[in-house]
Amino acid sequence: MNIQPRSYDHPDAVKLNDEVQLEYIERYQDGGDQTYLDPTMFDPPHGLYLLAYDERERPVATGGWRAMERNEEGYADGDAELKRMFVVREGRGQGLARRILCLLEEDARAAGRTRMVLETGDKQPEAIALYTSSGYTVCEKFGHYRTYENSICMAKPLQES
Repeated sequence: MNIQPRSYDHPDAVKLNDEVQLEYIERYQDGGDQTYLDPTMFDPPHGLYLLAYDERERPVATGGWRAMERNEEGYADGDAELKRMFVVREGRGQGLARRILCLLEEDARAAGRTRMVLETGDKQPEAIALYTSSGYTVCEKFGHYRTYENSICMAKPLQES
């Protein structure tokens, strides 16, 4: 797999974002993820957006992080929020999400972020299993979906304490 940094508004990122939104609609029977994301939120050194390509140069996986600070949505100073982790159906089971997650954690750590946080839902058992096996634990809810019953928020320290 070829994993490359790309902008959040890159055509391949838009294509995969459209696919993940369809999957959210299918799983949750709603309008998809309504979290506001500006492409500049992922610009280094305050974030990073990655795309994985297969041997035929087709985009097959994506993920990014953005810097967040303490605010009324429950974030803490030094947070790096994981966003848009997604692997196309035919690319699943190959460890792509775990590889992207590790690269994003390394980058956020190098940028001085102290904690990686994420929000997922109770109808995404594969995501919950990935994050749990990668050292994430359930934390106090934050972000756009903090008041939703099926929202699950998780966190992992990035710096040695």
